[in-house]
Amino acid sequence: MTDTAHAAGPVRRLAGILHRRPRLQLSLLLSAPLAWLVLAYLGSLTVLFLSAFWTTDAFTSNVVKIWNTDNFTALFTTDVYRQVALRSVGVALAVTVLCVLIAFPVAFYTARIAQPRWRPLLVVAILTPLWASYLVKAYAWRLILAQGGLLDWLLGPLGIKGPGYGLTATVLVLTYLWLPYMVLPIHAGLEQLPANILDASADLGARTGRTFRAVVLPMVLPSVAAGSVFTFSLSLGDYIAVQIVGGKTQLIGNLIYSNITLDLPLAAALGTVPVVIIVLYLLAVRRTGALSSL
Repeated sequence: MTDTAHAAGPVRRLAGILHRRPRLQLSLLLSAPLAWLVLAYLGSLTVLFLSAFWTTDAFTSNVVKIWNTDNFTALFTTDVYRQVALRSVGVALAVTVLCVLIAFPVAFYTARIAQPRWRPLLVVAILTPLWASYLVKAYAWRLILAQGGLLDWLLGPLGIKGPGYGLTATVLVLTYLWLPYMVLPIHAGLEQLPANILDASADLGARTGRTFRAVVLPMVLPSVAAGSVFTFSLSLGDYIAVQIVGGKTQLIGNLIYSNITLDLPLAAALGTVPVVIIVLYLLAVRRTGALSSL
C-alpha cells in the first residue's frame, strides 16, 4: 500500500501540472509527431536538397561530394528539362481542371439533390475506386485505351478512334485516379451551403447561372482549391501511370526515376522542382482559405 501511494504521488502531481498548463499538455502530445515530421520528412527533404549540389563521377558513377551548382544549371539551360517541367505542370493543371468540371455536378447532386438517405451510399460509391489497387486501375485503363480495345470498340461505330497511349491518355487516367479527391471536398462544401441563401437568391430574381456565379461558387471556392491541392500535387509527382499509358511521354517523375541509379545528384535536383512548384501552389491557394478546408 505504501509503495502504491508513493508511486501515485508523482503521477498525481504531474497530472495536476498538466491540468493547470494546457499548453504544456498540448506540447507534450504533439512532440512525438512533430519530431517525426522534422526528422523523417523535413530531414529527408533537406538531404535531398543538399545532395543536389553534389556530382557524379562519369567513370565510376559514384557520388562525389564536391559542392557545385552544375545540376541546377543543367535544369535551367537544358531544353529537355525545361520542356518536361512545363509539360508536367500542364498535365497537373489539365487534370485539376477536368476534375473540377466533372466533380462539381457530381458533388452538387450528392449534396443538394439526392435524397438524404441515399447520400451516404453515394459518398461510399465515390470512395469505392480508392479501395482498388492503383496498378490494377492503371492497367485496366491500359487495356481500355489499347489499339482495338474497349474504347476503340465503343467509338468505332462513330468513326472515331481512341487516343491510344500518350499525353491524352495520361491526363485521362490521372483524372480518373484522383477524381474522388476533388469530389469529396466539393461535396462537403456544398453540403454546408445554407439552403436559405439559394432561396433568397431565387426570390431576388437571380437565375441559375447568376446564383452559381455570385452565391455558390464564392462560398465553395475554398473547397475547390482544397481538392485541387490533391489533384495537382498527385498528378505532378506521378510517374507510374505515365509509364503504363503514356507511351513515349515523359514527365518530371519519369526523369527522376530514370536518373536515381545513373546520376543521383541530378535526380535530387530534378526532385526539388516539384517540391518548389507545390510549395508555390500552396502559397497561392492559401489566400482562398483552402488549407483550412483540408
